[in-house]
Amino acid sequence: MRKGLLLYNPTAGRYPVGRFVHGIIKPLRAAGWSVDIAETLSGTHATQTAHIAAQEKYDAVFAIGGDGTVGQVASGLVNTETALGVLPAGTTNVWAIEQGQKPFSWFQWGALRENAKLLANVEPQYVDVGLCNERPFLLWAGIGLDAETIRKIEPRHRLFKHMAVPHYFATTVWEASFWHGLDLRVYAEGELVEGHYLVAVATNIRHYAGGMSLISPNAFLDDGEMDMWLLSGDSVADAFRHFFDLVSGRHLTSEHARRLPFQTVRVESDANFSIQVDGDPVLGGHKAEITTLHRALKVLMPENALQLLKNPKR
Repeated sequence: MRKGLLLYNPTAGRYPVGRFVHGIIKPLRAAGWSVDIAETLSGTHATQTAHIAAQEKYDAVFAIGGDGTVGQVASGLVNTETALGVLPAGTTNVWAIEQGQKPFSWFQWGALRENAKLLANVEPQYVDVGLCNERPFLLWAGIGLDAETIRKIEPRHRLFKHMAVPHYFATTVWEASFWHGLDLRVYAEGELVEGHYLVAVATNIRHYAGGMSLISPNAFLDDGEMDMWLLSGDSVADAFRHFFDLVSGRHLTSEHARRLPFQTVRVESDANFSIQVDGDPVLGGHKAEITTLHRALKVLMPENALQLLKNPKR
């Protein structure tokens, strides 16, 4: 019998998820899982609990929350044989959106159970993980305007999560009114790129901006490579232009956006900058070193999401 841990974030999302967690047990047990339940107390606690579960040879940890929770749990499972299963229940659920899962909400309270069924009998896969200044991330590591916005809004009161998109958009516009970008030096695979940028974001997945943008539409989760996107500019008008370009896909051909594929990249500035990983603020500084760990995380993915992998196990 396979052993799984349901690890849920009680503060994630617009609606409390705790009372619905027990409903996941029945479909998992029917698929041959024994199930334990734990509640996260903080991001660090989520990472530590996942790591302990790996040491105790759990077959999977099912992360119940948003992208921040997913990234925290993934951090505790890197380079182990315990798989990450994602049951989306957060404010933003971009990892789940990418894989075609429907997030839990008050109007889709059965989504947790349905997603558990999707993951109960799949073949585990392996995906890449990023390291930003030794902090693991599964989705993105961002520098500049998006990191400044996240630093201001996280952690959010649940009231603001009901207005997640307008709250994020309004905060970004406000920050852009004062944020005029950074002079950056970017070293990627032996190449030096210098310029003045509003945003520098390393992405492991295809979606960005709360799932509204396909920033890297041809990205694979397991190819040993990530994309660094550099968005130039110094004003609110530039920030608006990038937003609409990202949503429409025009960034792919824009002279104001540049993509640098990388395995290892270093970003430097003479000024301090903020950093976000997987939508959580982390300690910034003058330098960010980002490395791709090839196929370092075992995951459970819906079968219809295997096109996100270059070399899926079938």
